[in-house]
Amino acid sequence: MRDKLLVVFCSLCSFAIAQTVEPDTIAQPLSQKEKKKRGQKLRRELASPYRVWLTEDVAYIISDEERQAFTRLSNDDERQSFVEQFWLRRDPTPDTEENEFKEEHYRRIAYANERFASGIPGWKTDRGMVYIKFGPPDEIESHPSGGAYQRAQQDGGGESQSFPFETWRYRYLQGIGSNVVIEFVDQTMSGEYHLTIDPTEKDALLHTPLAPQPQSTAGASSTRDEFAPLQLLHDLGKAPIVKYPDLRAMVTTNVRYNTLPLRVQTDFIPVTPASIYANITLQLEATGAVNLYGRITTLSRRVIKVFEDVVSAEGSSIYQKTIPLPPGRYRLNIAAKDITTGTTATYETVLNVPQFEEDQLAASSLILADLMEPVPARNIGAGQFVIGDTKVRPRLSASFRNDEKLGIYIQLYHLHPAAVIEYQIIRNGMVVLHETEAAGASQITIKKWLPLKDLPAGSYTVRLNVMDRNRAQTITPSAVLTVTAR
Repeated sequence: MRDKLLVVFCSLCSFAIAQTVEPDTIAQPLSQKEKKKRGQKLRRELASPYRVWLTEDVAYIISDEERQAFTRLSNDDERQSFVEQFWLRRDPTPDTEENEFKEEHYRRIAYANERFASGIPGWKTDRGMVYIKFGPPDEIESHPSGGAYQRAQQDGGGESQSFPFETWRYRYLQGIGSNVVIEFVDQTMSGEYHLTIDPTEKDALLHTPLAPQPQSTAGASSTRDEFAPLQLLHDLGKAPIVKYPDLRAMVTTNVRYNTLPLRVQTDFIPVTPASIYANITLQLEATGAVNLYGRITTLSRRVIKVFEDVVSAEGSSIYQKTIPLPPGRYRLNIAAKDITTGTTATYETVLNVPQFEEDQLAASSLILADLMEPVPARNIGAGQFVIGDTKVRPRLSASFRNDEKLGIYIQLYHLHPAAVIEYQIIRNGMVVLHETEAAGASQITIKKWLPLKDLPAGSYTVRLNVMDRNRAQTITPSAVLTVTAR
């Protein structure tokens, strides 16, 4: 029977390893070349700190579905959003700034490193793994020096000597059961305790000649479930169940991350020192109507503003929502769904709404635009892309052909009339276009077109140097653009 258990155990382990290491190869076999190429690409993308986060910080608590979703993300913005959502799904009090689950998780890692290190970091040990996943046991029976112990009757009874071992008892573990007993044995006497499902592993005299051996239990009745240890080992290897099912639906969002192409840009235009317009611009690539849902919350997830709309899109479509906000930090969440294809996209970022001091030289966001035109008097201040008396449509890609003109829109505040404004386009540290003008007023709006026809294709920086020498203040708003050949 013991040989049968060993065969079943090895089969389970092989299956688990295959599922963990190559989840995609089971569903769709890949050639060795494709596997190598995918692995190299993943290693490049998952640079520190995201590689460390995935393989160390949450190695024991991330689910297979989450792991696969994370490895498919294409940039650091998506990965950062995933990390934030990962912790939020596990936060028992999502309406507060503190995330008790996250704090407890890192406390457990620190404890494991402090108490269970044995030539390798404590978090890598078996005791560290169990402690990080399930927390401190309800009871610990510790025998750090081994010594005499009484064998259980089902193990043959009698007295023997043991290696150092520990027995941990949990009254209840979600997804595993009640009265869970886990045993760790240090057969090398080096402090390296390993998890075992064989109760005889701690028996130091089991294979010692002339030592008292356990009596045979053949034919004796036993209530022990012979497959229970294998089931326990399997259950301990799984990620803990997420306890908050109302947040579990957010996993799906990350699995389907950005299947609908979506760009988002937020520009800030002050109205008063206490009220700032946040112009949230979205660019969608869709085949028809798109359902749009947006939400702005405080960092503690208190809802400030919700907006919903249906955007008509055929190919590339641009949409803007203007929301007044007081200065501060907020969280923006956007979800979009193409009604025709069912593809979706999600987006999350932090909005840092600036504070504009009365006596400080200041500027709105610098907007790179492909359209700037006056609006009728009745439409001043109303409608999409309207800022004051001008319709300003941002080019979210910041990519312009060199047969186009680059539109620059920015508002400047608290200037001395003699302040100087320099316009520069810079490439590789060299100024390739330069213009200068005087401010002439304490508050001005710049709506300027800059020609690109003499610029070769490449990446450039647009920079304004606003210099108020009377008060020795300077600001340098800038933006990056790409010029392509016509």
